Amino acid sequence: MSSSASSPPPRLISDELWALVEPLIPPRKPAVHGRTGRPRVSDRDVFEGIAFVLSTGIGWAKLPAELGYGSGWTCWRRLHEWAEAGVFDRLHVAVLNRLGERGELDWSRASLDSVSVRAKRGVS
Repeated sequence: MSSSASSPPPRLISDELWALVEPLIPPRKPAVHGRTGRPRVSDRDVFEGIAFVLSTGIGWAKLPAELGYGSGWTCWRRLHEWAEAGVFDRLHVAVLNRLGERGELDWSRASLDSVSVRAKRGVS
């Protein structure tokens, strides 16, 4: 019986997208009194774990460790840290800018609703 080394899963996030994301992620907070705890899962792996959970609908606690994304709770915590730091808002703008630079946005198919733009009262 031969044992084959398991290869990591294919990347969900392209190198091009990661190049936009990485500079937006805030630096890691310094260790308190030199304590570092467990080794930190890389930001890219966690970002891919977040993408996996959000694209599959799997629960955070059910994220398989074998995928190498860190625990579901690690992904969940960083999702909230990064959201509070504005990472995803800035990423949205960066992606739109990149697509606009390439002429790949078709604004003729854009739409807005009252969630996106506040409607003024009393205006007909």
